[in-house]
Amino acid sequence: MRDKIVAAFRRLRYISKKDIFTVHNIVFAITVLMCGYFVVGTVNATARNWSLEQKLNSRKLELAKMKIEVDTLKLEQEYYQTDEYQELTARAKAGLMLPGETMVILPKNSEEALNKYHDSAEEIPSYRSNFSEWLDFLFG
Repeated sequence: MRDKIVAAFRRLRYISKKDIFTVHNIVFAITVLMCGYFVVGTVNATARNWSLEQKLNSRKLELAKMKIEVDTLKLEQEYYQTDEYQELTARAKAGLMLPGETMVILPKNSEEALNKYHDSAEEIPSYRSNFSEWLDFLFG
């Protein structure tokens, strides 16, 4: 055990003779460690701020959606209280009519009527460059 301690002291004396633990080297090592600490802290703070900003943006979006939903519900509520809505609901559910009106019940559409406009192929406009459009305008 004593030999190990003596060997450790000899190594320390050897290291100190080689000028490894000079004041300049110690100050440099402390400076490097402090810079590393500050860089890690800055990166962590930036990452935290970015994640908090993302949360804030998502909450603002949720708030905007909720405001739109609340406004829509208020408008629906106002509409449900109008005489027009109450009259239309009474007509639809109870079959009520105003004096002089007659109810017409139409049969369901035939297959030919349902498919009449589905067969026509719509012309899909093709993309043309601005240059070709100008050529057609000027010379066509």
